[in-house]
Amino acid sequence: GSYSIGSSVEFDWCCVSAVVYLTKMGFETIMVNYNPETVSTDYDICDRLYFEELSFERVLDIYKREKPRGVILSMGGQIPNNIALKCFKAGMRILGTSPESIDMAENRFKFSRLLDKLGIDQPEWNELRSVQEAEAFAKTVGYPVLVRPSYVLSGAAMTVVLDERDLDKYLKKASRVSPEYPVVISKFILNAKEIEMDAVAKNGEIIASAVVEHVENAGVHSGDATMVLPPQKTYIETMRKIRETGKKIAAALAISGPFNIQFIAKDNEIKVIECNLRASRSFPFVSKVSKVNFIELAVEAMLGRPLKNKKSTLDLNYVGVKAPQFSFSRLKGADPTLGVEMASTGEVACLGEDVYEAFLKSILSAGFVLPKKSILLSIGSRADKHKFLESAECLHKMGLEIFATEQTSAFLKNRGIENTRLYKVHEKKTPNIKDFITERKIDFVISVPDPEKKAAFDSDYLLRRTAVDFSIPLLTNLQVAELFVQALALKTIDDLPIKHWAEYE
Repeated sequence: GSYSIGSSVEFDWCCVSAVVYLTKMGFETIMVNYNPETVSTDYDICDRLYFEELSFERVLDIYKREKPRGVILSMGGQIPNNIALKCFKAGMRILGTSPESIDMAENRFKFSRLLDKLGIDQPEWNELRSVQEAEAFAKTVGYPVLVRPSYVLSGAAMTVVLDERDLDKYLKKASRVSPEYPVVISKFILNAKEIEMDAVAKNGEIIASAVVEHVENAGVHSGDATMVLPPQKTYIETMRKIRETGKKIAAALAISGPFNIQFIAKDNEIKVIECNLRASRSFPFVSKVSKVNFIELAVEAMLGRPLKNKKSTLDLNYVGVKAPQFSFSRLKGADPTLGVEMASTGEVACLGEDVYEAFLKSILSAGFVLPKKSILLSIGSRADKHKFLESAECLHKMGLEIFATEQTSAFLKNRGIENTRLYKVHEKKTPNIKDFITERKIDFVISVPDPEKKAAFDSDYLLRRTAVDFSIPLLTNLQVAELFVQALALKTIDDLPIKHWAEYE
């Protein structure tokens, strides 16, 4: 029999891996793919390739023509999930998790209600029916709040709203993205860690799972996050709670195949953000690092074949770090900061004996150049300045010349850290940031925006944009910047051995 597999731009590795495995098992495979990059390199891995859009109408046409024994939707990202229910109602045989369960997870209102029924903690939430209800909810729980539409990819129109002035604007934006499905508003928890669980289940029982830690605090899209496996700063008790919660959700949705659950953790307590009943962006990462092919396990589960639990990813004697790659230099005027909507265009994952080695390898592979002489600091909020103080002292001890913007410079000088103040880009005074960047007198920029301020084009934006335009390495997240300084203090280029993937055991 034949199996057709939907694919989208972001999930080609998962799709191709599934096709290769099915082919090894002796199945005839048909792939629907509209990504020219994959089609140009992997056009011959399947028996037949349809270079078509992933719309319900085209998939139905192909299904009627080919008459396959089943359709796998869970390897192609968000778009196949969006049409799963329509495909099911049209009579297609969907392999793996039921489309009704997919709808239960994708529909924000239904999923939040399911979590309440299971007694699983989540941020306070409410379905949006009017701007007035949204304003009342936000006042009750307190700002910031998160506005989340259903059935979206890359966090489209998902927004952290800081105050009442922006609420109406973002509600309208979210409702336009997915008008037939509900928009949910929930409390956004500050200074919380985000953790993901990638897993494969069969008939609601988890077969294999991996808990992945984000370096950035919650509020950065998982596609843009720096990921660490196995977790380095997550309590064992927190991971136990994550695994137990994953078991409950897998059983309730009767999952057969791949899925991903996103959590926020604070003070050793966890809350569920969302659940995706499909392969996630981090499936290639966890498969490569753990050396357990989650896609092959998922295919086996969807075909109903017998499976045994695999080894835990906590047993690893090495660490994997995934760093995002961005193309801000090609996007004229874009502010190179991170948020709940995805901005990265690629990613690089590296292995190391510890997190510092793996992290430096990954950012170097992503195009960063380590500072040799100088670094420019601009830390937005006073709280973040205090948090970064130890890192600034470390940079000073390493012998790097520190430049800083006005308030950051004064803060550091008051605490005994020598630095040179530079005037902002728009100020017609010297020494000026723009001159120092254009003349290559600065090797590296750390510019962390104040989360309480959301000015679109302020002086800090001009600093970040100038750094990007002149290809100066830039970090804009406090947690990543702290890890970077720690790694820089502990490792040199000579401490980053080049080893084959198979050498890590």
